Amino acid sequence: MKIANTRWPTLKIVLVVLFASACTQKPPKVTTNENYPITLATEVFSTGFDNISERYIEIASPAQFTVEGLKGLGSIDPTVTFAAVEGEVFLKVNNKIAGRYRTPKTNDAKGWAELTVEMVVLGRQVSTGLKKATPEKIYEAVFDSILSSLDIYSRYAGASEAKKNREKRDGFGGIGIRFRIIKDLPEVIWVMPKTPAFRAGLKLGDRMTHVDSVSLSGLRQDQVIDKLRGPIGSTLSLSIIRQGENSQVLSKIKRALIVMETVTYEHHKGIVSIKIRNFNQNTARDTLKNLKKAHEDLGNEVKGIVLDMRGNSGGVLGQSIKVADLFLAKGRISETRGRHPDSLQFYDASGRDMAYGRPVVVLVDGKSASAAEVTAAALQDQGRAVIIGTSSFGKGTVQTVIRLPNEGEITLTWSRLITPSGYKLQGLGIFPMICTSGIDGNNINENSVIKNALANQTRTTRVLKAWRSISYLEKQKHKELRSFCPPERRKDKFDSTVAETMLHNKALYTYALKTFNSSRCSAMTCK
Repeated sequence: MKIANTRWPTLKIVLVVLFASACTQKPPKVTTNENYPITLATEVFSTGFDNISERYIEIASPAQFTVEGLKGLGSIDPTVTFAAVEGEVFLKVNNKIAGRYRTPKTNDAKGWAELTVEMVVLGRQVSTGLKKATPEKIYEAVFDSILSSLDIYSRYAGASEAKKNREKRDGFGGIGIRFRIIKDLPEVIWVMPKTPAFRAGLKLGDRMTHVDSVSLSGLRQDQVIDKLRGPIGSTLSLSIIRQGENSQVLSKIKRALIVMETVTYEHHKGIVSIKIRNFNQNTARDTLKNLKKAHEDLGNEVKGIVLDMRGNSGGVLGQSIKVADLFLAKGRISETRGRHPDSLQFYDASGRDMAYGRPVVVLVDGKSASAAEVTAAALQDQGRAVIIGTSSFGKGTVQTVIRLPNEGEITLTWSRLITPSGYKLQGLGIFPMICTSGIDGNNINENSVIKNALANQTRTTRVLKAWRSISYLEKQKHKELRSFCPPERRKDKFDSTVAETMLHNKALYTYALKTFNSSRCSAMTCK
């Protein structure tokens, strides 16, 4: 699999801090302001503004988005407003001018970042609300206003939230359990295999009372989590009450890197079901592990594979590419295109099919999004799988994560996802070959659903051809096409039963793939 490397530019930041003044001349430098870290703030805004102007998927002018960001300070104090008129930026309080500054050049991201700091310093002098606001509150107000004006997927996370985001993507130092609060104490409800908690012998139902002699009684869920997590390799003492034992059990446990499992596996009558809940750094590895386990358990008795990605909202793009690669021997998996050179990437299969050619059905629904759609689209467009379910979510943009000097982060939209057949996923999603929208499994059987889908093959082929040729800008046409199989959240067993029925009938599966190949080959070169 070929994956282009992303190279981050080195940011050279010259720190020039200017004092806010009510005149239009360039104000003198200022290096201190009560409870407001001017140097750090300049670094944070400079880093953020520079990356937004360089990396956002569309041209983003620092002049335009900075004024939008300043307006966000009104969320802290509604009496404070900003406006840009004829080369000047005005700060008003209760509609009276409190300060006015000359604007930097339109694309001078660093200059606009410095102006933002100047405006905040002045704002804190004339507004009680801004003066009381923490630096984090100010970062949040400015960046939220900027990013929400760009698109719905670009967002800002402060240091605390960003830490949780990184833990979700990359893992964290912990012991490997899930718990819930029952009668003021956390009770273990799941122990992750091959983790410190598992090796220490923790069991379901154990009630945790103390961590390092600190009582857990009455603490909230997030407070308990903070006590259990820590640096990888560090040790904690855990006291528990175990049913059937008279005294508390004390365990010394060394924290390890915990990456939550996103993949589960089961099999029934030769049909292997692999459920992927989201994509983190271990998803492809765990999918491969479960494919190997299925072949160890069943050998040649594997009749087919159900890849269930219903409700999967996405995650790490590279992992979805690798999962698709597990099922493809050749061909394009996906590509991304944006404005920044590093956003232009192409992903091709590596030449190995770890499912050994077994039939594959992919389940999607209206909550299958982003990375999940990449995997589904690749398998559909390459003729490797039958898609069953509803139209997927249609989240077809890629976000890059920019870490800021305050340990917060910006998640910024910087490219579009393009399927092997050439259409863009944004606003459109995946169209299933067998639609289950609006179907109540109690009133119809799975054979009827498959039969009806094949009977409507002409319409489905027509929709798929239009689906693959439409411009991503034709939003009304997107709605019309998606109405043929409206997106829904499908949680029940029925869709899985439809998939299993198809996989048990090899001739039916082969016919389904062949039936819909015409629409695929109209957009791709097929042999």
